[in-house]
Amino acid sequence: MSRRILINPVTRIEGHAKISIYVDETGEISGAQFHVVELRGFEKFAQGRPFHEMPGLMARTCGICPVSHVLAGSKAGDALLGIAPPEAAQKQRRLMNYAQHLQSHALSFFHLSSPDFLLGFDSDPARRNIFGLAASDPDFARRGIRLRQFGQTVIEMLGGRRIHPPFSAPGGMTRVLEQADVDEIRAWIPEAYESVRLALARFKKVVDEYPDEIEHIGNFPSLFMGLVNRYGELELYDGAIRFVDGEGNVVADGLDPARYQTYIGEAAEEWSYMKFPYYKPLGYPGGMYRVGPLARLNVCNSTGTPLADRELREFRQRGKGAVCAAFYYHWARLIEMLHAVERIEELAADPAILSKQVRARAGQNRNLGVGVCEAPRGTLFHHYEVDDNGLVRKVNLLIATGQNNLAMNQAVEQTARRFLRPDQVTEGALNRVEAAIRCFDPCLSCATHAAGRWPLVVEFRRPSGELLSRVVRGG
Repeated sequence: MSRRILINPVTRIEGHAKISIYVDETGEISGAQFHVVELRGFEKFAQGRPFHEMPGLMARTCGICPVSHVLAGSKAGDALLGIAPPEAAQKQRRLMNYAQHLQSHALSFFHLSSPDFLLGFDSDPARRNIFGLAASDPDFARRGIRLRQFGQTVIEMLGGRRIHPPFSAPGGMTRVLEQADVDEIRAWIPEAYESVRLALARFKKVVDEYPDEIEHIGNFPSLFMGLVNRYGELELYDGAIRFVDGEGNVVADGLDPARYQTYIGEAAEEWSYMKFPYYKPLGYPGGMYRVGPLARLNVCNSTGTPLADRELREFRQRGKGAVCAAFYYHWARLIEMLHAVERIEELAADPAILSKQVRARAGQNRNLGVGVCEAPRGTLFHHYEVDDNGLVRKVNLLIATGQNNLAMNQAVEQTARRFLRPDQVTEGALNRVEAAIRCFDPCLSCATHAAGRWPLVVEFRRPSGELLSRVVRGG
């Protein structure tokens, strides 16, 4: 008989999800699905609110990457006003974004993922976590905590608090940076460099111990998408969209992020609350693409900073054209952390960032605004439509984790087919299936939402399991 192997919940990720692995009548794995089982309705919550409130409201979308949602909401507000923020405001926004990437990547690498490859995929699950890592290597675990603390300290300086910081608004910033803040940032820099370099050396030392995982955990050709600046360098705050394929060939370049709906479609499946974005020219599901650190390092010509570029050259030796193995998301995060420290150091040394002119003011000039930035997990789109009174009529949030949805499902299936034996299920094999998801560092609270009436399925069954009736309400 056919049966299902269920992993519920998926551990060491942000949010709630489960994985179904289907076994056919012959005992072979026939497929797998990554189910996102939580539902949050931020696109509906925002309707009727003044668009000036959107950055603060959208910060509540996520406690892990609120800065990204504040930035995207603020940039959408800039577009509705039809103005550009002052230079100091843009630099302070960039500073916040680099701090956000640093603290989020540190959480993902040190706390959520490194126990797998530093302690072993098959190690005791009671020990295979941040507490086991701290017991095994206290200094390494402490450095991860301190890197995250550095990023959160910068966020608190400009935002007033570390979680849901109200630092930005349409037209610019709501707070200013003081000289004492800059001095404190500079004091953190040497330790941050040392910790990221240590983590890079540690990862590169163990990475070759896992050739099977590298080859079979999410290793397949796909499109990759990310922002680049006018020089083709890694860009986290602004820029144009670029797509490359699995061989590193540029498929599309210079795309306007505000016109994302012309090249990105959004599909839905009945077994997940998360949408399935795809590249429209290739259709669904053939237009699967990936976003996030791995994608960004595949689409850019360079990072634009010397230390990260040196690491990028070594990283690119792992692929032919593009690096396609999802396992290397971890390496890409470390390179982006190094890049973030370099950029934070640059911005802290820039006198212009201390200007008190951080807000441009204007009345509403448009009824549609799209704000885009790179969140830690990938490209984030906020699309607002407002009436002439500035009240929000419609919101579409295209979240980074959602854009990885097709790839995560394929990674789960590929991993299950390689490591799982349905007649002898081991904890280590199940952990590898979960690890396929952890490569992408999904943020499921951000990514789950629905428009209109929420879908609902009610089934009545006999104790034997026989279906008596089924009622479906579509979303």
